[in-house]
Amino acid sequence: MTDYRRLYTPGATWFFTVNLEERHGNRLLVDHIDQLRQVMREVKTRHPFDIEAMVVLPEHLHCLWTLPAGDADYKTRWALIKAGFSRRIPAGEQRSASRIKRGERGLWQRRYWEHLIRDDRDFEQHLAYIHWNPVKHGWVTRVIDWPYSSFHRYLRRGLYPADWASVDDDLLAGE
Repeated sequence: MTDYRRLYTPGATWFFTVNLEERHGNRLLVDHIDQLRQVMREVKTRHPFDIEAMVVLPEHLHCLWTLPAGDADYKTRWALIKAGFSRRIPAGEQRSASRIKRGERGLWQRRYWEHLIRDDRDFEQHLAYIHWNPVKHGWVTRVIDWPYSSFHRYLRRGLYPADWASVDDDLLAGE
């Protein structure tokens, strides 16, 4: 039986993973972080939502959004963010024939992962996943060292200690 709450849940909190089309060796998101931030601010102004947590890695991002009551249209928001960012980045990526035909840039994967947050435990698990992600992918050994993360906001609020979930340097050295 289909759980229709997943299809339409106004005012809900959602977890997203959004990827660039070319993942290997691509640093586009962090190299153009100011453009991404600006686009997100513009979209939030026209189509409000709260960013509960977010991490931007070189070629993908994860975030938790809460939409306003009575609103479940995250699809429009993502379409505007992807298109707005793409317009601000110089062209140069390879495009398939279908992308050329549709007038698409080809920076982003067409699809993304979305997950409706069910309860506090689910929220906490996805929050930890977001903040741990730069360590998971080997960009840093300490969560605090990744600059493109809402971890720093949670740290300022006293919700995380500075050494939250850091990899022990001795373990990395094999000692």
